[in-house]
Amino acid sequence: MHIGILGGTGPLGRGLALRLAANGSTVTVGSRDAARAGAVVDELRARWPDRRLAIVGGDNLTAAAGDVVVVSTPWDAAAATVRPLEPQLRGKVVLSVGNALVKQGREMHALVPPRGSVAAAVQAALPTALVVAAGHHLPASDLEDLETTLEADVLVCSDNPDAARAGAAVLEGIAGLRLLDAGSLASASAVEAFTAVLVTLNMRYKAHSTLRLAGLEHVHGFTG
Repeated sequence: MHIGILGGTGPLGRGLALRLAANGSTVTVGSRDAARAGAVVDELRARWPDRRLAIVGGDNLTAAAGDVVVVSTPWDAAAATVRPLEPQLRGKVVLSVGNALVKQGREMHALVPPRGSVAAAVQAALPTALVVAAGHHLPASDLEDLETTLEADVLVCSDNPDAARAGAAVLEGIAGLRLLDAGSLASASAVEAFTAVLVTLNMRYKAHSTLRLAGLEHVHGFTG
């Protein structure tokens, strides 16, 4: 599968690109600056020279050609980034991983985007795309370290069950992740906002904790 990552030069975009490529996907890291994307890809390859990584850099338009496209821009740039790419993204599964957060002192606060969530704003900008909200709570630094074993639950929200399954399948290949059906896109606001709590905990305890839900031990894969 070819996966494009819009705004893929940031911490979460880099980490996802690396993990997905290490899992065998072809990944295009997109950016407003194709040269910057190429430099990031060179850095990732140099860090893991013994890995066979099908990963390249390009501009966001090039990344939008992916079979599935991830939006990992800063939250306030997500809608503006995808809007001009609407023709390329029609009918595609688009994964929104952004969180609207702001640092206040020694903690993070959640903001409320105009449509309630970053994912909803992306869906409004791409009315014919199949937007899926997922991956908000993953620690970027651990994603980018292929020697770190991940253990996390990933909450998946979408108004389209088939899109939710397709989006979950993209991330399910990353070892250690358990994908869970968290309902429609209306739930994305709560999922995104909780990231502020998780980041605050990690800041205070100098940790890289992730989300893991008890009581679902019998669930081993996405059941949407």
